[in-house]
Order: sequence, then structure tokens, then C-alpha cells
Amino acid sequence: MKVGYHIFLLLSACFFSQPLLAQQRFAVSGYVRDSTSGESLMGASIGIKGTSSGVQSNTYGFYAITLTPGTYTLVFSFIGYEAQEKTIEVGKGPLSLSASLVPRSFQAREIVIMEKRKDENVKNTEMGKVELAAEQMKKLPALMGEVDPLKAIQLMPGVQAAGEGNAGFYVRGGAPDQNLILLDEAPVYNTGHLFGFFSVFNADAIRDITLTKGGMPANYGGRLSSVLDVVMKDGNNQAFQVEGGIGAIASRLSIQGPLVKDKASFILSGRRTYADILAKPFVKKRSSFYGSGYHFHDLNAKVNYRFSDKDRLFLSGYLGRDVFRYRNSGRSFETHIPWGNNTATLRWNHVFSKKLFANTSLIYNDYKFEFSAVQQTFRINLNSGIRDYNGKLDFDYFINFKHHLKFGGNYIYHRFTPSSVSGSQDTTTFKPDNGFRKYAHEAALYIQDDWEISPKVKVNIGLRYSGFRQIGPYTRYIRDEDGNKTDSVTYGRGQEVRSYGGFEPRILLRYAWNNENSVKASVTRNNQFIHLVTNAGSTLPTDIWVPSTLNVKPQFSWQYAVGYYRNFKENAWEASAEAYYKDLQNQIEYRSGYTPSLNDPEEEFVFGRGYAYGLELFLRKIKGKLTGWVGYTLAWTWRQFPDLNGGNRFPAKYDRRHDLALVAMYDLNPRWSFSGVFIFGSGNTTTLPEKFYFVEGVLMQEYGELNSYRMKPYHRLDLSAIYTPRKKQPGRKFTSNWAFSIYNTYSRLNPYFIYFDQTGAVLNGDLEIKAKQVSLFPIIPAVTWDFKF
Repeated sequence: MKVGYHIFLLLSACFFSQPLLAQQRFAVSGYVRDSTSGESLMGASIGIKGTSSGVQSNTYGFYAITLTPGTYTLVFSFIGYEAQEKTIEVGKGPLSLSASLVPRSFQAREIVIMEKRKDENVKNTEMGKVELAAEQMKKLPALMGEVDPLKAIQLMPGVQAAGEGNAGFYVRGGAPDQNLILLDEAPVYNTGHLFGFFSVFNADAIRDITLTKGGMPANYGGRLSSVLDVVMKDGNNQAFQVEGGIGAIASRLSIQGPLVKDKASFILSGRRTYADILAKPFVKKRSSFYGSGYHFHDLNAKVNYRFSDKDRLFLSGYLGRDVFRYRNSGRSFETHIPWGNNTATLRWNHVFSKKLFANTSLIYNDYKFEFSAVQQTFRINLNSGIRDYNGKLDFDYFINFKHHLKFGGNYIYHRFTPSSVSGSQDTTTFKPDNGFRKYAHEAALYIQDDWEISPKVKVNIGLRYSGFRQIGPYTRYIRDEDGNKTDSVTYGRGQEVRSYGGFEPRILLRYAWNNENSVKASVTRNNQFIHLVTNAGSTLPTDIWVPSTLNVKPQFSWQYAVGYYRNFKENAWEASAEAYYKDLQNQIEYRSGYTPSLNDPEEEFVFGRGYAYGLELFLRKIKGKLTGWVGYTLAWTWRQFPDLNGGNRFPAKYDRRHDLALVAMYDLNPRWSFSGVFIFGSGNTTTLPEKFYFVEGVLMQEYGELNSYRMKPYHRLDLSAIYTPRKKQPGRKFTSNWAFSIYNTYSRLNPYFIYFDQTGAVLNGDLEIKAKQVSLFPIIPAVTWDFKF
């Protein structure tokens, strides 16, 4: 509490110590947009010609500056667009001034990796922030030709893939549930299609993707490790446009255009796999497996309407579903497993004044997993999921060039269904008392000031207070030493079961002694009230989300980071080195020897702490025909649980000592572009048996310490080439290209898991036990045809 109180006093001093202006000032505000599509340009730079003063547009392209009377020339710029200058006369009152920037032609454009201000990495206070545009991601090699934003993020230092081909990721030693993943502000609880091998994000529907893995700004909360903010396209409000692609595993189609030119637009983007459709003609109806198959599909939709420069409304949604069916008529067995996410976001932008911008959001999301199986007259059903109703209010207050104030809050109503099992046998129906549905309120308030104290010193100070309350209906069971229920306590609807809360201070400091060099440091605290408990990877549909309860305390962490940032050769090259230390409390794992049961899952949890530390090195070239980056991470990730591994610390399953990614992209000419990715990583940790022995003729295994064995290193080379058959001509609307990719070019058999195979018998004297490695993907070539008109 003392820490929060002191930071509150510091914030108050920052916000309210502004001197009364002796000279009258006037606000100039507006929007920065793409002239060809009307899309807002987030992070565009607005500066005063002849000075170093400037601001950046927010997520919706809005900016505001305060000026004394006089004549000024404002320069609007955004990498990949022609800069635009506008001269204004300030002195008669607030002014509205918007800019529509024209994209540079392909031949003239300098290819860039990050769509941002050229010296932003040196000048701002942000640490561990990665921004990628969708068009850039499409240039990278892709597994089976399917462009995946989450796999592009995995190529950054400090970010690790959850496994071979998996779309899940770990950030700086954090667990998968410690990443807050947002799609147009709606949390996405399961990011995987095809059991995690592809993500739910369709690159054709995405405008920008931003990952923050260092000092998390105060407007984000609820997770310990990172924020992945995915923003959908608004839709072209100038002309109708159709684009899509036909690939090796899936096809996609997007349609966008104006509903009212310059005022309203829409985008509709769909994607579906077709392996089940292609396989169906080859499976005969008399086959025992006829009717089996798998597919996934998703749909992104968004509409927006600009009532005026002061009011704009957005409505966006996502629907995704995986469906797996297996039939074996010979055994009278059939199973049906559907799972997926639904989200909807309604947002209203309102400009209260030339300095004050507000966004109000109403958000709904629902994640469901279902399993049903039938064998003869026996049927079983399993359901789990999480549903949220969310309200947010965020304000941007542009005090002056040196102060950008953000404040607001949010409220979430959670409904958790960790597990629910039912079934029937002939005419007998059973539904055990295992529907452990839980309900909770979560709320937060925050305030943050990005303050440039001097040209050399800039600080971002934020304070967030978050709270969580579990409510009824809920029944808590009291058990004896054998696990039998002896008593219970029942809580009525809306009655408080347990509440938690706490302050989350965030401080980020930047010192820049010139335009090319800076050092930054940050200290952040985060609280997390909901948890994903898993026995395996990060995006499997069988993983369950659980809330903080009487028995499950919230997770919290402190993260400390320091970094050096340097630009070279007129910002053509960017380099950074960041060191971090993360202290994680109240970490959750299943107890040793856990097997699924009808008990409440939280009765199977054990709790401990974790800590992670490491060094991230990053070198990136952002200009010229050849672009790319090199990222290297040296890291340690530990866990320590009183009830696991004899209370001794052990490496987390995602502890990876060395992680290296080399990415190169080369635009040979308007028709051909090439890219390559090389990845190297230390082998994943795992737990293996160390001794085998027989007890009454039964082979027994004695396991070693947790995660004491490390598998072979992982490495892979991916290559791709994009061929555009015909240069786009003026007036020609249809364009297309062919994307050729090779995943795992030299067919490295990387370890996925290890098992032990037994041959022979003891009585024969030829018993032999061998460890065997399972690998997933050999070399996989793919071809995708993309089109646009």
C-alpha cells in the first residue's frame, strides 16, 4: 500500500504541477489516415518543422498538440508513406487538422520491418515492444503456406515457441496463460487451430500486431508476462476490394469496401481447411472409418461508421471453430470434438475536446471445448470453457508536447466451466456432482503519464489497481484425509466467496544523450487472477481456465529490466540489448502423479514460485532491398514447489538456454522477392525414467528429478520465394502472386517427445529397453496462390 501511495503522490505532482500558462495556448488535433483505404495510421509522427518537438497518433489515428499563437508547419509522416506538410495559423481558437498520407509506390518504397517512426526505439520509453505489419508477415516462410502472425512473433528474442510447429509461445520464462492476447480488445483464450499447429489469426484480416514483453503500460493488466494486441483492419472506405488465397491446407477470402464513402466501411474475411473434403471421395462408404475427418474454419467481420470527426463507431467480431470426428463402425465407436472462440467488440470513439479523446468498449467472448463419445449404448459428454462480459473506458489527454496522459478502467464478469461430465447407459442417465462452474467479478482502474522531463530524460509513470471477487452460487466441500466429502459450505447467487486486490505500479525511464543512443530501465508489478492449468502444451483445447478462489491465490510478479538502444547509419540499422529479471509468485501446477478425475480440478493443484532472468540481443536492418534481423536470447527459467521435486528447484519445461533466430528478406525486383529463416534453440527439458526394475513380474519405472533431462537442440531452415507474374499497371485492378515455401529445408528430425520401447522378455534373457525419439515434420514444400482485385 505504501508503494502505491507514494507513486500516486508522484503522479499527482506530474499531472497537477503544470504552471498556469502566462501565454494563451490553443489545441490542434485531428486524425492521420491512409489515403487509399481510409485506414487509421497508428503511431504516425506529427512534428513541427524546424524543431525536434512532436507527438504520435494513438491506436485510432488521433493526435493532439498544444501551441502558442503563431504560424507553424506541421509534418505528418509514417514509414512507407509520403510525408505531408501543412501550414496553419494558430491564435483564434482550437483547430482541426487531419492528414491522409499517400503510400509510396513499390519501386520507391524502402522496405521496412516495423511501421513506425524512424528513431522511435531510441526516443520512446517502451521496452521489449515489437510491432509487425500484416504485409511484412506475409513475406516470411510459412508452414504449409499458411501465414501465421504468432509464428512471426516467435522469431523475436525473449519469445519461445511452445513446440514443433506450435502457434503457442512463452515470453521471458512466463507460462502460456501469462500472455494477454487481444483481438480488437477481446481476450482470446485459445489461440490454436489444428491442436495448436496454426493460430486463429487470419493475416488477411489483420492490420497490426504489437507484442509488449518488457515494461507493460498501465492500461494493460491481468497477465504477468506480455500483451499481444492484434488489431483488425477497419475496411476500405474508398473502393471495394477482394483478396484471398488458395494454399496447401486452407483457402481464404476477404471482401472489404465502403458502405458510405469516406464515412462507413466493412470487411469480411473467412478461412477454411479442406483436407476433410478432399479425403472424403477416397474413403469408401463401406469403410469402418467413413465419416471421420477434421477441419477448422474462422470468420472475421468488422464495420465502422464515422458520424463526424468527433464520433466514430466500430463493431467487430470473430467466430472460429475446430471440428474433429472419428468413427469406427467395426467397434461401434464414434467421437465428436468441437472447440473454438467467439468474440464481439462494440467501440465508440468520442473527442470531448481538442485535447481529450475517449474510447468506450463493450466486449463479449466465449471459449468452449466439447467432447462426446458413443460406443454401442454408452455415451459420455465433457464440457469446459470460459465466458466474459467486459466493459472498458479509456481516455487520452494530450496536455502538451511533453505530457501524454492516459487513464481509465475496465470491468469483467467471468463465468468459468473448468469441467463438466455427464453420460448415459441404455436408459440410465448419470450426471455426477462435478459441474464446478464458478463466477467472478474483475475490475481495474489505472492512470499513466508519459512525461518528457527534458530532451534527454523521459519517464512513463503508471499506477493500476486491480481487484477480483469470486461469487456464488458456489459450494465448497470439506474432505477427510482419504478425500471423502464430510461437510460443505454453500454460497448463494452473488454472495462473495473470496476477494483479492492490489496496486500495480509501473515505472519506465529513458535517458537519451543524442538521437542515436539511449538507455532504458523499468520496474513493473502485475497481478493475474485467472489461470490456465495444463499437463502439456500451450494451445491444446483440453487445457482448462480456472479463477482465483478460496484455494487458488492470484499470481503476481515483479519484473526488472534494463536496456541499451542504438541506431546506425541514419536509422537504417537498429540494435538493442536488454537484460531482465522476473520474480513470479503463486505459480500453479498439477500435483505429482495427477490423473484426471471427477473432482474439482483445483483440488489437484500445488503452488510455488518461479524466477527467470536473461539477456536479449537484437540487430535489425530496416531499409534497403535486403532487410531482416538477428535475435539471440540467453535465458534461465526456474520453478520451485514445496510439493514437487522434493522441494528443490527445477528448470521449467520451457527453460531454453540459447535461442537464436536469423531472418532475411530480399526484394530482387518488382517480380521476385525472397526470404529465409534459420532457428536454433537448446533442447526442451523433460522428465525421463532413470531406473527400470521388476516387482512380481511387472516392469516398474523410477523417474529422475523433474525436467532433469534436456533433449537434442532444435534447429531448422525455412525458405520462401514470392513471384508476381505481372507488374501492376495503372488502371489494372487484378493482381496475383505465387508464394513458394519450404519448411525445414534440410529435413532436420527435431525431437518432439521421447518414449521407451520394450522388446524381448526377462524369462528369455533378451529383454531390451530403448529410448526412441518422435519427430513431427520433415521437409514440407508448399505453394500458395494469392490474388487481389
